[in-house]
Amino acid sequence: MRTPFLALALSLSVSLAAASPAAAASFSCAKAETPDEKAVCDTRSLNDLDVEMAVRFDILKDLLPMGNRTKMQDDQEAWLKDRRACGAEIACLTASYEGRLKVLRGVLSEFAKQGGQ
Repeated sequence: MRTPFLALALSLSVSLAAASPAAAASFSCAKAETPDEKAVCDTRSLNDLDVEMAVRFDILKDLLPMGNRTKMQDDQEAWLKDRRACGAEIACLTASYEGRLKVLRGVLSEFAKQGGQ
């Protein structure tokens, strides 16, 4: 059934369009303390990647069964440690986000192929 996937895609599009460029989606820029967080808040392209990553992660977190959800959350925590290791280096942060987004897009694509079951 494609209807739930279309609703999911529409939700993702609306969420991405509504995101404020002044704040990253996965954390408060007003509370950014680490070099990686500050770089994400100060760099529009990184902010955009962060918004997409956070929206996809939140959608998947709600859709996946408990075991898969736990693994995805563990993977996200490991990725955050890797991102932090980039410091404020834009190229490293960009590569980190692109790698994580590739994984999240793949999970969402597989979920859609299975019809959300």
